Amino acid sequence: MLSDFNSDFLKNLLKTANAPGPPNSDFYDPTAVFLLIFKKNEVPSILAVLKADNRDYLWRNQVALPGGHIDKNETPLSAAYREIEEEVGIGSDQVEFIGSLGHFQTIAQKDIEVFIGIWNGNREKLNFDPREISKILEFPIIDLLKIHISSQFRNRVPDVTELIYPIHEVVIWGVTARIFHAFFELILDHIDFL
Repeated sequence: MLSDFNSDFLKNLLKTANAPGPPNSDFYDPTAVFLLIFKKNEVPSILAVLKADNRDYLWRNQVALPGGHIDKNETPLSAAYREIEEEVGIGSDQVEFIGSLGHFQTIAQKDIEVFIGIWNGNREKLNFDPREISKILEFPIIDLLKIHISSQFRNRVPDVTELIYPIHEVVIWGVTARIFHAFFELILDHIDFL
């Protein structure tokens, strides 16, 4: 059950994952993000961000996972750690690394490697640049799983226009919804839910 949502559970999930690999093309710009799991009031949750409402910003008003570009001399994982510190103030000492969920591509020619980590939930140092991020979002995994099941996403890959997760006055869509879908399918392969 979700009460047992810990590092051992998550590591076992990833052992069985059919993680998508990187694209066979230099057409994509490599990026890295963290899917950070934490407990809020003992409820397993995911940390995300709402991108700023800047007119010329590619990710304007989109729900995203914290992360970004990979610098020339960085590994994807070191870039993901640097980005979460820059974007939301979470240091590497606050995150237990679990593993990679795989690669997901965007229509903007980004290849995103998604790393899963367990964040200790320390909100004291959370901060963000309002020019890039409007706010930090926290989604209970159980609520997202209910949407996943009620939308009949289980055991199928919905079309991009159908794959949305409306929650807490925002709508998760695009590549973030595809990442969530892959993660939730893994979870539901391993737990009895509802």
